[in-house]
Amino acid sequence: MMQDLLHSEPGLLNFGIVFAGAVLLLFVILGFVTYGILAERKVLGFMQSRHGPNQVGGPWGLLQTVADVLKLLLKEDTIPKLADRPIYIIAPVIAFAPSFMVMAVVPLTDKLQFADVGVGLLYYIAVTGLTTIGMLMGGWASNNKFALLGGMRAAAQMISYEIPLVMSVVGIVLLTGSMNLNDIVAAQENLWYIIMQPIAFIVFFIAATAELNRVPFDLAEAENELIAGFHVEYSGFRWAMFMLAEYVYMFAMASLITVLFLGGWLPLFSFLDFIPGAVWFALKFSAVIWVLIWFRATFPRMRPDQLMEMCWKVLLPIAIANIFLTAIVKEILNLF
Repeated sequence: MMQDLLHSEPGLLNFGIVFAGAVLLLFVILGFVTYGILAERKVLGFMQSRHGPNQVGGPWGLLQTVADVLKLLLKEDTIPKLADRPIYIIAPVIAFAPSFMVMAVVPLTDKLQFADVGVGLLYYIAVTGLTTIGMLMGGWASNNKFALLGGMRAAAQMISYEIPLVMSVVGIVLLTGSMNLNDIVAAQENLWYIIMQPIAFIVFFIAATAELNRVPFDLAEAENELIAGFHVEYSGFRWAMFMLAEYVYMFAMASLITVLFLGGWLPLFSFLDFIPGAVWFALKFSAVIWVLIWFRATFPRMRPDQLMEMCWKVLLPIAIANIFLTAIVKEILNLF
């Protein structure tokens, strides 16, 4: 009977496998968020010569973030009386869902990927733009002027920095001849794109930091002038969903940087190919996460005018110049 079911319903079996894999990936990402926050606190404490969490859950504070998550889930979920209730409720979902959807096309290894999409890079960039709508909806629906300003800042910042972000990867697409993320990794077998495209890497990393709303670009959540930004009226698990989206995007963006510039799961040297690809990916991924935390411990917050000037007057011209430079170099190499 089981064989008849498998032969008659292969689509159902495939759906079950994909669904189980998606649930497993969700738990992996939630585990990263939980202990990524803990790692960030510990690294920041080390860099600033102070103790990080060290009381809850043993000598290293291993359960501190778990306790914080439980606290958020148990806190009262308040909705302002004059808020636009339907939009207020759905905004955190719209902000979070795209952050998990983009992981479908990111290849973690040559065998671990949910969807090998021919335009995976384009899919990633397109879907991430939906989170901006969720942030703007949350700021608008809260009926709070500070939340609205935070939402407007978030929308302006994320839309602006998407342009140099996209322009910086055009050089990689030119060299690879494809927007498939697996093809991009395969093209780095001999030399990673961080070496072939250093300008693109710098522009992409800065723009990605701004897209993640992390220091020094965390103007959408500026506590000193906006109290908390677009989510100032949120509490409990809805507030946690906004924060979850930020850290899931951190996971996704670090994975994308690893794929685009660091050779994905490919080894550093060919004679080290006996080490599993998943280990190489995890090491490179962890290095990117560490640099993002290092930025937070080092840089002061920028002013809004400096933020926009850096995008339009610095990063965008450099990204465009890199496209022309890449095209010229590629044509010269083709002649030989």
